[in-house]
Amino acid sequence: MKKTIILLVLMLGARLLAAQEQSTITVKKTATSNGVVILTVLPAAANAAKASFELHCNEGASDCRAPEPGSYLMVRLPKNWGMYDCNNVDLYPAAADPATSQKVGEYCLIEK
Repeated sequence: MKKTIILLVLMLGARLLAAQEQSTITVKKTATSNGVVILTVLPAAANAAKASFELHCNEGASDCRAPEPGSYLMVRLPKNWGMYDCNNVDLYPAAADPATSQKVGEYCLIEK
């Protein structure tokens, strides 16, 4: 019984440490160059003060996809999480719940 409680507390603690920042974004266009998928992205109207940025992933990687232009939910992963040596983000459909939905892909965030 004690082992179960300790395991539960550890799992909840790890979940809190992995808190993630979420924001709505708009993918304007997608391109591929030299094996890199590049998404040109604009922040949502609430974050309009920020400039546009790009999301990159390596073509052929398991979670690298070129989504259609439109609105998505971007979740910034904690430092040192993800497959790239940069700020990693996951994309989800705009109305999705990241806890229960399948992600569109995983990308490296390149701020301009």
